[in-house]
Amino acid sequence: MNTYKQPSGHDRVSQRRKVISSFKARANEKRSLVDKIADGLTASFGTILFLVLNAVFFAVWIVWNMGLVPEFSVIDPFPFGLLTMVVSLEAIFLAIIVLISQNRESKIAELRQEFELYVNTYAESEITKLIYLQTLLLEKNGIDISDDMEVQGMLKSLESDVIQEELKRQL
Repeated sequence: MNTYKQPSGHDRVSQRRKVISSFKARANEKRSLVDKIADGLTASFGTILFLVLNAVFFAVWIVWNMGLVPEFSVIDPFPFGLLTMVVSLEAIFLAIIVLISQNRESKIAELRQEFELYVNTYAESEITKLIYLQTLLLEKNGIDISDDMEVQGMLKSLESDVIQEELKRQL
């Protein structure tokens, strides 16, 4: 007789977490240099420190160029055309950097969703098999469940093609 020892609940959860975290880690390891730079910049720019530094820079620029500091000559008089250009360029570069990071994260999310679909489809087939085996045991013990429509529905395979067509129709 086959003696199967099932891993403890903690071991299974730990193993699943390793699979999920290693999936993300592997994707991060395969990042291109541009992606690594974009991710690093996105992490740096998405901080309170960056916000404060920008606010301080803009405040100093405006005070300086309004002529409120007599020791410094005005280089960008009101309406601050140079500052406007710098702010516009900063916004463009920040948007592009964030988009690069978001695109990479989106690709990882899509791969994770495909992986989850595979696992869920596999689990569905295993559950269907277990329900079938349970019905055999019930029948062997003289319990008739042939009228149970819910169980009969569970014994049918998942029709992924039908679901896929329905999703396409909804999109």
